[in-house]
Parts: sequence; structure tokens; C-alpha cells
Amino acid sequence: MIKNIKLAYSLLSPSMLWLLLFLVIPVAMIVVISFTVSDGYGGTIYEFSLSSYKLAFSSFYLKIIWQSVLWAFAASVICLVMAYPFAYFIARVDKGKNILLFLVMIPFWSNLVVRLYSWNALLNDGGVINNILMHFGIISEPVKMLYTSFAIIVGLVYGFLPFMILPIYSSIEQLDKSYLEAAEDLGANPVKTFFRVTLPLTLPGIIAGFIMTFVPAISVFVVADLLGGNKLVMVGNVIRDSFLVEMNWQLGAALSILLMVLVLLSVLLFMKFTSSKDKKFLF
Repeated sequence: MIKNIKLAYSLLSPSMLWLLLFLVIPVAMIVVISFTVSDGYGGTIYEFSLSSYKLAFSSFYLKIIWQSVLWAFAASVICLVMAYPFAYFIARVDKGKNILLFLVMIPFWSNLVVRLYSWNALLNDGGVINNILMHFGIISEPVKMLYTSFAIIVGLVYGFLPFMILPIYSSIEQLDKSYLEAAEDLGANPVKTFFRVTLPLTLPGIIAGFIMTFVPAISVFVVADLLGGNKLVMVGNVIRDSFLVEMNWQLGAALSILLMVLVLLSVLLFMKFTSSKDKKFLF
């Protein structure tokens, strides 16, 4: 028994060391820095202070955080609506399943920045979409799409849709078809079977996909940089600029801690809500 425990710890030690060096220690350093004082030149004075948190809780930064939450949540919901039927189709199709999964994975082969530049060509006033709409007489003048909230949400959906498809596909793929057959034998129509059987049983995949989409979407900054212009920013942009441009590590650290807490609370609330909904579905 003792040998098995030692073997288990020896096998876990590389991953535990990795987490300690590149997760626990950096987060601890961020926490410590968030309670210190800036010397005004990018340095740190190790005196306890809450000034960075007072600044982070100002209306200016709270507005940016709330805006980021709304955009990330909207993008996650859109990804869910788009991903579920597509994942269901992939899981149920007999031929071409590997090809479809391959197509889902292709975006991971190129950098997100490169792919987002293509949306500049599509969404700008003289871009492809406006030209097509004007050619068919749907609009008489270009519609402002680039550097708007719409463009940011489009970029988030485009960037993180595969993160929603794959967990849902895995959940549907593992669904026991005998449950669906039993529901049909008991007289349930396809719609009722979906909401009372399929949806609750695939809820773990939905939760995993929503978390995997929402968490990076709320903290990414490249989407706002390329599609939001100078006026529309997300909290990730503010954190990056606090560290690299303003050299105010205290503010950047405080905003990082607030973002981590916010994401953790959002995930816990979402999981609690979905678990209660799951019980309603089952009973």
C-alpha cells in the first residue's frame, strides 16, 4: 500500500511541480504585488496598501469589466446555439465524421491574430460583406460593423466556437441510445425526448463547453485590439496595458485578481444553475 502511494506521488510529481512553478507561485506573486505600492517608475514598494483595489473598483474600470462580461457571455451563448446542433449532427452522422472533426480542428492550426485580420477585410466599410449587400441592393450605403460591439462578439464567437463544439460532441457521442429508444417506446415525441432525456444527459458537455468558451473570451485582448478600435476595450486590454504600457503592476495585479475571482464565481453560479435545471428536467 505504501509503495503504491509512493509510486502515485512519484508519477504526479512532474505535473505538481509544473503547477507549482507556473501557476501557484505566479498567482501568489500577483496577489502580493496587488497589495503593494508603485514607485511611479514601474518599481514596487513593498508596503501594504489597498490603493490599487480602490482604483480597480472605480466606475471606469467596473464599466470595462461589466462590458467584458456581457460580451463574453453573449459570445458563449451564441457559440452554444451554433455548436449544439452541429455537434449533434457530427455525433449522429454515419459517414464523414472524421472529416467534420478535422474541419473543426483546422482553426487551431493557425494563429488567432492572423485569422482575425481576415474579419477586418470582411467587416470594414469597403469590405466584402458591405460590397455584397450593396451589390444586391439590400443596403444603399455601407453599414458600420468594424470597431463596434458587434465586431467584437463576432470575433469572440469565431475564435472560440471549436471550444464549444468539441466537449458537446464528446458528451453526445457517449450518450446511450437505449435511453432515447426507451423514451420513444414510452410515447415521448422527439421534442420531449430531447428536452427530457438528451439535453439533461449531455449537460456536462454543455457546462464544459461554456466554461472553456467564457473563460478565455472574457480575458482575451487581441480581439478588441483588432476589431474594437481604440474606444472599445476589454478587461484583458486594460490588464496588459497596466503591466506593459503604464508600468503600473499594482493596478494590473489587482484587476487580474478581480478577474480571476469573477470568473470563478461565474463558473460556480453557472454550474449551480445548470445542476438545478438538470434536476427539473429529470423530475
